Amino acid sequence: MKSSFLFRLGAALLALAVLSPLAARAQRAPVFVLNSLDASVSVIDPVSWQETRRIATGKEPHHLYMTPDEKSVIVANALSDSLTFIDPRTAEVQKVVPGIVDPYHLRFSPDMKWLVIAANRLNHVDLYRWNGQDLQLARRLSTGKTPSHIWIDARSTTAYVSVQDSDELIAVDLATQQIRWQVPTGKMPADVFGTPDGKSLLVGLTGADGVQVFDISGKEPRAAKLIKTGNGAHAFRSAGDGRHVFVSNRVANTISKIDLQTLEAVASFAAPGGPDCMDLSADGRLLYFTSRWARKLSVLDLQTGKLVQQVKVGRSPHGVWTLDHATR
Repeated sequence: MKSSFLFRLGAALLALAVLSPLAARAQRAPVFVLNSLDASVSVIDPVSWQETRRIATGKEPHHLYMTPDEKSVIVANALSDSLTFIDPRTAEVQKVVPGIVDPYHLRFSPDMKWLVIAANRLNHVDLYRWNGQDLQLARRLSTGKTPSHIWIDARSTTAYVSVQDSDELIAVDLATQQIRWQVPTGKMPADVFGTPDGKSLLVGLTGADGVQVFDISGKEPRAAKLIKTGNGAHAFRSAGDGRHVFVSNRVANTISKIDLQTLEAVASFAAPGGPDCMDLSADGRLLYFTSRWARKLSVLDLQTGKLVQQVKVGRSPHGVWTLDHATR
């Protein structure tokens, strides 16, 4: 009797050992991809690598961002003047917030008090107060032509915004809601990324072939160097290790890895189809990127340097995001 019980117990434990990884895989959060020209979000199963559904959004969704509590993914619908809130685990639409004028790019401050939105088409930046539930417009700031991407420092004091068609970078003081300074950049600045020590800003030059570095440790910003990466340097994604960042080179069809201590490119990966926005798996191995011109979500294995998956999505895929992510 005892041996029979032990046999059944062992079999049950073995079954749990086998099923637990499968159950964990089955519970992985979906990957979201914005289809800018289809006004939709593709929901991707990261186990089967299949598109499971599409969610209708407003016109021209370009970027998305997680709320600070990670309970919602916010999709910015630029031509519909609205935000769509989506549950990051169930992919259910939670609510739609109208009256947000021309939301193109968006970012929360680390202290969770501010949501900053770049109105790419209408040439202004909006500063919204955030209480965890609702948005209240505090200030609208006119900028140069085509404000593009936003970075906010770790102390939640300053928002840095690239102005794409004016070739400049501006700094916005969040306490006073005023522009603190503006500085000329290289051609067509896009995404902005701050180094962990808070001393430098990286700016992807989509109209050139690299990343411009600005020293912001003093009272005035100073152009420090240009890191050669590839034509069409565009979007950044932290490698999650506190030392490296990836940049997509949309024209060159490559993704570069930059060492944030030496400020040099240390690796390059083939990335077909016009790589744009990126996200990184929780274990840091798989880099997800939108292949903008190929209508695909592509998956790069960083250990082998090889493309391991491509999923067909909608037209002009742009932003990509998942809850199961490495540190941003």
